[in-house]
Amino acid sequence: MRIEDLYQCFLECDGISTDTRNIQENSLFIALKGDNFNANSFAKEALLKGAKYVIIDDKEYFSDVNKMLLVEDSLKTLQALANFHRNQLGLPIIALTGSNGKTTSKELILTVLSKKYNTKATVGNLNNHIGVPLTLLSFNKDTDLGIVEMGANHQKEIELLCKIAQPDFGYITNFGRAHLEGFGGLDGVIAGKSEMYTYLENNHKMAFINLDDPIQVEKTMNLPIYSFSFSDVLADVCINDASANPMAQLEINNTIIKSNLTGTYNLTNIAVAATIGNYFNISDTEIKEAIASYFPTNNRSQWINQESNKILLDAYNANPSSMTVALENFAQLEGDDKIIFLGDMFELGSESSKEHQKIIELAQKLELNTVFVGNNFYLNKNEKSLFFEDFENLSNYLKSNKISNKTILIKGSRGMALERILNLI
Repeated sequence: MRIEDLYQCFLECDGISTDTRNIQENSLFIALKGDNFNANSFAKEALLKGAKYVIIDDKEYFSDVNKMLLVEDSLKTLQALANFHRNQLGLPIIALTGSNGKTTSKELILTVLSKKYNTKATVGNLNNHIGVPLTLLSFNKDTDLGIVEMGANHQKEIELLCKIAQPDFGYITNFGRAHLEGFGGLDGVIAGKSEMYTYLENNHKMAFINLDDPIQVEKTMNLPIYSFSFSDVLADVCINDASANPMAQLEINNTIIKSNLTGTYNLTNIAVAATIGNYFNISDTEIKEAIASYFPTNNRSQWINQESNKILLDAYNANPSSMTVALENFAQLEGDDKIIFLGDMFELGSESSKEHQKIIELAQKLELNTVFVGNNFYLNKNEKSLFFEDFENLSNYLKSNKISNKTILIKGSRGMALERILNLI
């Protein structure tokens, strides 16, 4: 089918569905395939549950000429449909990627821009080759600005996502030691994330950048930029009096902006939200109000008071770069009764043992009372700290060793699910 005809079917629907377990009434169901599933087999079920049309790419399941739209590849059709929709709307789109801080930055930018504009953004972590098209298709004629988060763990993924979303503005949070296995090392991370800059340059678009990051300055030399800096007075937005003990705050244009985010690593996230707000003519007062109204969720830098303990839950994800800044930040917080639970970091490939050892050495150098959880840390264990091979062993320990009156940091990769510790202390 022609993309124009498919788009007319999309316009007759009230949204997109890809899972019959939570299908929307009057939606367009797109049957995607994975390594262990083929949603084409659920096409009839989708119609019975209320879908208006279904897009399938397997003739075996085709049975309703009026309701089933047969295409060559459902995933590519989803991506093409999203790109076509993006061009029909023609709204400005801000894309962001990076190793750390993407989601927090996205949420802060959304909160700031929503002060003046009808702004929509990526929901949750729908930031891959499926999530980005779904995000674009959620925008409508009433949307003034769109924010699209882009995740990647291999080369050429950001390039593909930029072709689909065609952003007018781009921002890269940082280049860190994350997904080293897929990218092939830090140089691969830089090259992969910088595919966004390549797109912006080739299409004469603009980047928001941190002037204090020399790699970003180098990569955007041929781009129009709008910048912020904590030290360079030539930046478009100058950040002053930045601190985090424990909550991050900074000053812009003599306006003190306070947040509900802990850690010096969140200062940059706040700064870029303020910078983008400034570019889009949000007043300093409105920026201040927006940042103050944002509270972190989903295990990201959340402060939780639980009985006698004060807990910093940052267990959504972890990599060597984010783990390092989390430890350094926790070390400078006031108080002596502190304890840290660190879980394994994943997707590090051949660098895994070395990177876990570095984190152990850093925690011990900072003289932090640290409990390491997971096989990767356990393989590098020593006598200076507590090591548990898996969560079950940690659980047994905590059941018989009560922790009270402590300030606690919990951080690890998503697969470790260290938020379960909350039920044990």
